[in-house]
Amino acid sequence: MTPAWAVFGTNLAAAMALMFCVWLLSVAKKDASIVDIFWGLGFVVIAWLSFAQADGYWGREVLISLLTTAWGLRLAVHIAFRNRGKGEDPRYRTMREKHGDRFWWVSLFTVFGLQALLLWVISLVVQIGQLSKTPEQLVWLDIVGACVWAVGFFFESVGDWQLARFTADPANKSKLLTRGLWAYTRHPNYFGESLVWWGMFLIALATPYGLWAIISPLVITFLLLRVSGVPLLEESMLAAQPEYRSYAERTRAFIPWFPKKEEKKS
Repeated sequence: MTPAWAVFGTNLAAAMALMFCVWLLSVAKKDASIVDIFWGLGFVVIAWLSFAQADGYWGREVLISLLTTAWGLRLAVHIAFRNRGKGEDPRYRTMREKHGDRFWWVSLFTVFGLQALLLWVISLVVQIGQLSKTPEQLVWLDIVGACVWAVGFFFESVGDWQLARFTADPANKSKLLTRGLWAYTRHPNYFGESLVWWGMFLIALATPYGLWAIISPLVITFLLLRVSGVPLLEESMLAAQPEYRSYAERTRAFIPWFPKKEEKKS
């Protein structure tokens, strides 16, 4: 039986090695944005490394690995197409301008090293869920977790698709997407991503030490709600779209719900 510490250690080393290689590629391309593409792929790598090392119930191992793969590959393809031909992301351009010739070195720690660590922490649910042989069957928590994951995957993938389709139409230039899933939440893709990891947590919770995996959905939800997700996008949208404020007043920020009816002016 492979010790848990060996699984965790190997996966941490793999995450660091992956992001180091991506950093080298970013230095050659002078584009740190590629880290976003490899973010989802890193989870796929850790899922299958855990599958190879762990001695858990094979059905749960397969379920976790396949769900992680579907999520990670979709995200990587989506970001690759979204970023195609647009150059480096403004966030990284700002950092590059701030640090100048030192950016290549600074980015190793503040961008790629940090993402490797976050990747490993958030993927703990993927790792912990594959460690135990018990229960030796899929139980109700596995089924409920997979269903929650599916709802999250729907919101994230459909939300991204609706936004990509909307922005690709020249007729929508300078317009605001307020229909489809975006009529019920201002950030359906972020809500969906959070729900994906809560679903994975429920699957891990079926195992004896699964409660420890709660760190994964807590971290990703905190990041989306308080750090790099909703706050940054809300700030930029309020500055760029005058009508965003009225949209925000009638539409929930995160958890979907029916929009408020606009008050008629007398």
